[in-house]
Amino acid sequence: MDLVTRISENFSESAHLKLQAMDALAGPIAAAAERMVQCLKQDGKILSCGNGGSAADSQHFAAEMLNRFEMERPGLAAMALTTDTSTITSIANDYDYEQVFSKQVRALGHAGDLLLAISTSGNSRNVVAAAHAAHESQMGVIALTGRNGGKLAEVLLPADIHICVPAQSTARIQEVHLLTLHCLCDAIDCLLLGVE
Repeated sequence: MDLVTRISENFSESAHLKLQAMDALAGPIAAAAERMVQCLKQDGKILSCGNGGSAADSQHFAAEMLNRFEMERPGLAAMALTTDTSTITSIANDYDYEQVFSKQVRALGHAGDLLLAISTSGNSRNVVAAAHAAHESQMGVIALTGRNGGKLAEVLLPADIHICVPAQSTARIQEVHLLTLHCLCDAIDCLLLGVE
């Protein structure tokens, strides 16, 4: 297979999955945006975490909240737990890598805050541990996963929101995660600014 054909197939698979997932994910994304706005209006904050590409997504979301998305507005309280290498490496060294997010959630999270937990498989132990820590701190969890949601889906409480991409490929799941994050940012702006 030549590269142009392979690249075209990647585009096609990505577009097909996004259209296929639209009906299943639009409702949970809207519910998550409403929860986030409710949290922010009550002076809460959104903590986000993930590993690898999901760490980058976590940071991307926090940047769009703190700075701006597509419209001018004041910064919104969001923080990626993936950015402080001194904190992450000290926790991993002194305790265990599984605790790199949960210890931060316990220290920084308060009742009424939200955790945006991102894991393509849903089986990232440190993300699952962060969800447990969020529940202990009386925080809600918005889980962004793929496949069958993995262990993260199993620890969610009825009030939590699960956005699960119906796909197996990590690359395709991450592509829908990025679209989901942009949809969240857009919906948050619409709810806060009254945009049609």
